[in-house]
Order: sequence, then C-alpha cells, then structure tokens
Amino acid sequence: MTPADLSLTVLHAVRRAVGEGALREVDVPGGVKVERPRGGGSGDYATNAALQLAGPAALPARRVAEILRERLAGAAGIERVEITGPGFLNFTLRRDSHAQMVSRVLGRRHRYGHGRSLAGQVLQYHHRTEVRAAVVAQTVARLQAAQGASVRTGCDAVDPRWAALGVTVDAEGMPPGPLPVVVAPAPVTYDVYRLGRDAARWALLRPAAHDRALGPDGLLDQTEANGLFTVRYAHARARALLRNGAQLGITPAYEEQAEDPAYQEHGEDYGEDTDALRLLAALGDHPAVLEAAARHRAPDRVARHLEATADAFLGFQHTVLPLGDEKPSAAHRSRLALAEAAGTVLAGGLALLGISAPDYL
Repeated sequence: MTPADLSLTVLHAVRRAVGEGALREVDVPGGVKVERPRGGGSGDYATNAALQLAGPAALPARRVAEILRERLAGAAGIERVEITGPGFLNFTLRRDSHAQMVSRVLGRRHRYGHGRSLAGQVLQYHHRTEVRAAVVAQTVARLQAAQGASVRTGCDAVDPRWAALGVTVDAEGMPPGPLPVVVAPAPVTYDVYRLGRDAARWALLRPAAHDRALGPDGLLDQTEANGLFTVRYAHARARALLRNGAQLGITPAYEEQAEDPAYQEHGEDYGEDTDALRLLAALGDHPAVLEAAARHRAPDRVARHLEATADAFLGFQHTVLPLGDEKPSAAHRSRLALAEAAGTVLAGGLALLGISAPDYL
C-alpha cells in the first residue's frame, strides 16, 4: 500500500462516517494528507484528518479519530490503526503490502507513481527566453501530464541551444485568451551548456525554483558529493546486480520475511532488515512525491527524493547476492526483486527530469 492508496482509504472512511451520520455538518474533503509520523508518532504513516474535521463536526478530535478508526479496521493493507496525541491516526501496514508494492513497481515500470490526480485540468505555462525557465517549465509540464493533466508550454522566443538540453516548447509568443501561468525561476548565471544535457538539467532542477542553480563545480565528478552521480550510480548498481544474479541463476521474486526459510528456522531472532525497510519506505513514498511535485510545480522534490532513494539502496545493495559459500535462497530472490524495483524507480524519476539512467557507469 502506497501513501496515495492509504490516503484514498482514509478518505473512504470519512465518506462512510459522513454518510452514516457519525460526522454531521462535515463536507467530505477533496483529499487527505498522509505522511511519515513525526516525533511521538508510531507506525509507518500518519494523518491529521481527525483534527481537521473536528471543528466542522463539533466533536473532540480524538472522538473523530475513534469514529474513523472504527471504519478503517480491517481495511486491506492495514495491520493496525492507533490514535496518538490530540487525535492523530497512525497506521502500521501489513507486511504483505510490501510484496504488493514491489509487484506494482515492477508491473508499472517507469509509470509507477503516475496517476490521475490532475485529470481534466488544462494548464498553460509561459516563460521568458532563458534556459532555466525553459527547462523548469518543460519538467513541470511533464510531471503534471504524468498526473493526468493536459499541459502546454510557450515562451517569448525559442533559443535554438535549448535543443541540446532536450527542451521542447509547444508555441512561441503569448497565447490568446486567459493569461497563462508564468514560470520564472532564478536565472542561471553561467554557461550551463558546457556541462552536457544530464548535468545541466540536474543543475537547473535540483534547487528549488527561487534558489540559485547549482554551480558547475563538482557536477561532473564521480563522487558521493555529487547527487546526480549518486542517483545514476545506484541505478547502474541495481542493473549490475540483476546481471550478476542471472549468472548465478537467481530470478527476482519478492517474498515476505515469514516465507524466508531462514526466518522460519530462527523466528524472531532473525530480526528485521532495516536497510530493506528503509528502501521499501522510499519506494512507497514515490507516488506521493510525484503527485506533490506536480501540484506544487516543484521538480526539486523529485530530485531530492531520488537522492534519498539512491542512498537507501546503496546501504542495502551489499545484502542482495550470496557471499562466499552462501547458497542462493528465497531471501536473495526477494532482495534482487527489491533491487530491481529500486532501479526502476530511479530510472523513472530521472526520466521525468529529462535525465538519462545508463546501465553502466
């Protein structure tokens, strides 16, 4: 279950509570925000929906939370719902939801995280003849199209050099009719073209639009200090693990820990693979990050999330394949499937930013 799935589940519980009269004088919200628990929270995700509905319902927030918890009990993918603080709902997901999520990533491939949250919206953007504005406008359009919107971009005049960075523009000049949204990030102050397409786009998209573009120093370095290299290296490592796994006869197939023979033998002493859980959390967050980046016109959110996902994968990668005389097991098949899912998410996110994801670095 992804955060987007969980948000829809909570929203369905709100609709049921309103329809059954348990929450009176309440308008069903258009959406429910689900995020990682903050300090004092518990579980995998949390929502403040009960606090937001308490005023209109004329009920204490904890009572609203209890009403919603009753209607969330037994929902697919949710193992436990707790109420914390003044009325936060905290969710612990079922372990088998991890398998469902990995299966969804591998089934949808680069379209994992694409959705329909902006379906029906027709959006028009206009930017000046400046390279960062052109790259940001195109990327925002791509992110919003991935959420179902119909988007067009225009500019004062097309600069032929933009083609080297993969930029396309739908129309020149100000369009007739309602004024479009103007995209005007802080302009780049150096010759970004000398970096090449991938590094240039990362330099322009990684910072928030109101911040200065990344400087050229270090963007071509193959070191951990270079976020672009880290993300692309993590993708290349995921692809290498698949190649090496194939040579060992290991086929990716995600199974829950309880199905692992080692877990069955050692029980609770087997413990949790914290690196795998961290990576699973990053992959589960991907759809919500893409939707938020599209809504807020913030490609930098995608870049930061890719860095976090790459970091989680690089901490996990060493456990994927057998070491020494270790024999391949169900655990290795699961880890290889998780590695494949990580590489798929990294490649899909980079594609939305217009950046390549090579299999070899």
